[in-house]
Amino acid sequence: MMLCIHRPLAVLILSGLGLAAQASDGAAGHDAAPAARPVAAVKADASGGRDAMDQLRQKLAERLGAAPAPESRSGNTLRVSNSGGDALVAKASPGGGHGAPRKARPSTAEHATPAADGHGDAHGAAHWAYQGAGAPEIWGQLKPEFRACAIGQRQSPIDIRGGIQVELEAIQFDYRATGFSVVDNGHTVQVNLPPGNAITITGRRYDLLQFHFHRPSEERVNGRQFDMVAHLVHKDPEGRLAVVAVLLERGAAQGLIQTVWNALPLEKREEVAAPVAIDLNQLLPTDRRYYTYMGSLTTPPCSEGVLWMVLKQPVQLSTEQIGIFSRLYPMNARPIQQAAGRLIKESN
Repeated sequence: MMLCIHRPLAVLILSGLGLAAQASDGAAGHDAAPAARPVAAVKADASGGRDAMDQLRQKLAERLGAAPAPESRSGNTLRVSNSGGDALVAKASPGGGHGAPRKARPSTAEHATPAADGHGDAHGAAHWAYQGAGAPEIWGQLKPEFRACAIGQRQSPIDIRGGIQVELEAIQFDYRATGFSVVDNGHTVQVNLPPGNAITITGRRYDLLQFHFHRPSEERVNGRQFDMVAHLVHKDPEGRLAVVAVLLERGAAQGLIQTVWNALPLEKREEVAAPVAIDLNQLLPTDRRYYTYMGSLTTPPCSEGVLWMVLKQPVQLSTEQIGIFSRLYPMNARPIQQAAGRLIKESN
């Protein structure tokens, strides 16, 4: 890099090199202090019209191997290169003084931008919720991967009405007694299951991953909303999702749900393995006819392409059982989304 040196600074540099210099500054009318090790004084060359600073610059250039800076027309600066590629630049301040040397920024420097923290919006509130700052109306703005919540055309839940009655293929439930674990994940109570339970529909097998609850029911049927709903989430080997919705209404106590409530962990987001098994057949109604349509997840990221099957006959649970869930989640249902002309079928 290059060093630009002004007149008074050049005298100091020569002194440090053992080249005592004495220069007369015509503008200020002051002589530089003599060096500790005397050498021949530099005097003005009257015949050639060169002043003492011309000789000083020449001697300094000879000692340092430098040349006058090409952009300097006044003859008051020298540019000194070093092998490191950095430059220290001494510049005159507007008032005639000298600023502190600063490190020049290479012209090819790149400036890294701060890494995203992964939590979304500028306000740091990417945590979605059902009310307040992270309410469903702004899910699509919280994180880029949530955009489908705002712009998707096949979103769930919907008000199921106007379906066409056809001979729908029966859902083949392959449920059996299994162990389970329970977690309150901050949005609902979720029951996680090991492999072994599945459904088959249209020749495709979907494995049951987990089921969870919403209050009130997210989906409606001809405008009617139920006390709660259980969503049983399945996935096929290609990653496609199928959800079976079991509508829950106030009535008699429900044995399987009580078993789940008994296993509730004391802390949120702490998954606890239950000491007993459950049989998911006990959660299903006797009549297993259903409504079906294509929709989405009802929570962020609201991914579409989800096959929905909503069982027509509701299952009962007691007022006390509803009350237990309500103490944790008084309301955790996404609002109804536009059907947008989707085809809805129902078993006749």
